[in-house]
Amino acid sequence: MSKPTTSDPLLVSQPAATTSAPQPTVSTTSGLSLRTFALAALARTTLSGNVNSGAEATILRNHLTAAVAPTGSWRTSLAAYLEAPAPADRPLLDLSRALGSSLVEALTIALAAAVDEDPLVGRLVAHVLGRADTARPTLGLVAEAFAEATSEGARAMDIVLTGAALSSGLLELRDEAAPLPERALVVPLPLVLALAGRDQVFPGTAIGLGRLSAVPLHPSLHEEARSHARALAAAGPARRALVLRASPGAEGRTIATVIAAELGGRAAFVETDRTAGLGPWLFSRRLLPVFCFDLAPGERKQIPAIAHYGGPVLVLCGSDGHIDGRELSPLEFTPARPSRAEREPLWRDAIGGEELAQKLAITHRHRAGRIAEIGRIARHHATLCGREKPLEEDVLAASRTSEGGGLGALAQPIADSIGDDALVLGEALRTELRILLLRCRSRDELAEGLGPSARARYHAGLRALFVGPSGTGKTLAAAWIATRLALPLFRVDLASVTSKYIGETEKNLAQLFARAEETEVVLLFDEADALFGKRTDVRDANDKFANAQTNYLLQRIESFDGIAILTSNAKSRLDAAFARRLDAIIEFPLPGPEERRALWLAHLGGAHRIAPRDLNRLAAAVDLSGGHIRNVVLTAAVLAREEKRPIEMADVVCGLAGEYRKLGRSVPAEFR
Repeated sequence: MSKPTTSDPLLVSQPAATTSAPQPTVSTTSGLSLRTFALAALARTTLSGNVNSGAEATILRNHLTAAVAPTGSWRTSLAAYLEAPAPADRPLLDLSRALGSSLVEALTIALAAAVDEDPLVGRLVAHVLGRADTARPTLGLVAEAFAEATSEGARAMDIVLTGAALSSGLLELRDEAAPLPERALVVPLPLVLALAGRDQVFPGTAIGLGRLSAVPLHPSLHEEARSHARALAAAGPARRALVLRASPGAEGRTIATVIAAELGGRAAFVETDRTAGLGPWLFSRRLLPVFCFDLAPGERKQIPAIAHYGGPVLVLCGSDGHIDGRELSPLEFTPARPSRAEREPLWRDAIGGEELAQKLAITHRHRAGRIAEIGRIARHHATLCGREKPLEEDVLAASRTSEGGGLGALAQPIADSIGDDALVLGEALRTELRILLLRCRSRDELAEGLGPSARARYHAGLRALFVGPSGTGKTLAAAWIATRLALPLFRVDLASVTSKYIGETEKNLAQLFARAEETEVVLLFDEADALFGKRTDVRDANDKFANAQTNYLLQRIESFDGIAILTSNAKSRLDAAFARRLDAIIEFPLPGPEERRALWLAHLGGAHRIAPRDLNRLAAAVDLSGGHIRNVVLTAAVLAREEKRPIEMADVVCGLAGEYRKLGRSVPAEFR
């Protein structure tokens, strides 16, 4: 806060009140207010010949009589009033002392704010000015009217122009084209209402959570937030900023609200760089500013300066970007995920049901905000299905319905549930997938009890690469894992992620990973070599930026806290540095005769009339992968349905001809 000036002993000699609540004092100026003294001062002006006639003149003279009556002198009565002001004036006087503004400014603010609160005051101002086109006090008017409130040798106009009220935005000087004395003085509406004890949203801000509901925080996070608040209160002026690395959704805002409450105020979420008038508004309503930023990788953002505000500042942003605190040296706070034990009561509160809550606490590593969101949607889904309490299928449907917290613009949901019978693989490959599934389920506490080398730099994120020819079941296996984990599967849309503009791809990837971490989904990078391809020698600027993009991607996926599955036709196409960042590389070979027979049966189902001998011939001679076999069966189904009969061998042979033709190969001789 600015130090008080010495130009106005009437105001600055009084100690600032510690609270805006009325104080039990005995006043000799009962019934008066700063507005009374301001209007009384107007009554003494001679700016217009109309001031001495009409109903307005009578009202002004009555104010003058009331202001002078206690002591016989306007200035002496004002000094006595400031010793025990009316409760309604305490917020303005407290703010004026905190800003270090003068009595002239306080009277000007009281008059300018009264114009917006009482239409009569505007009529009185217009009467004194002798103008019908404005009801706002002008700089010349207040300079003339409040000259007696200045110390010896000071000019009221200079005090207003150079004072803290204008520089802080508590007062605004309008009508730039008008001569200086005729420019209007205005108190912004949010500040008018704040001084009157009422909340009015400041432009670009929101008080409290707004349309979002507070979410229950697990005890350790709640206590951690309170600890950071206490540290923030005890920090020196240079370190009174805290960067909260959390989503700006309900959970992040709830944490900020807890910190603000611990500091004795409320959170004001600021989403604008326009801070003129913000400092007085924050002080008047006991608000803690929380700047909300959405930063891209490598982006730097300065904490906007708030004139005449010396309190703590919060910044709510994601994991990317750098916050520059100007003269501040901000601390950082990254909320930890709830442990398994802490997740169980959160799930129980969100959906009810002890048994399901225990299961979800083990398999779903969601944060508190996400659990509350899924619980709300799952309850709605259960109600639509006529159930009193949600089942696990309602939870999965809720996870998909919420579109992964905004992932829909960058990735496409794959809603298919893949059961064990749909996954036709060799026993060795099945074993590898089962181990990967177990790793996914136990990754939250996997390092507990292990040695220090295993615990060092351990991340709960999991990255797996599925390698093999097209159609060997890589995407199907990813869907199977997501189904067994009861998590939504999102396939990354490379067209939406990549951009020709420098830095945009990294920004999109940052949003993709951050939202996937927040919502706990399985990310599928199909044809991953398009993003994770080998870095090249730098021959031009394009190579340089392409390599920078790959570097960022490799670093970010290593710190990714979720599950990412990548598929590729050939491991050799991926950057060599990527291999060590993978937790598993699983080879998907072309199916052998036994797997191919199982694939034919799995795709044909029961709607066919193909003899076992023909199935054996197909399995032995047709060396196609599962995806190609599916295409053949679909073609055969079209032919069979046209004639309203089951699939026959002739239909399959026709489908084989088309599929081999598409591959540029010849159909095996025995099927020509």
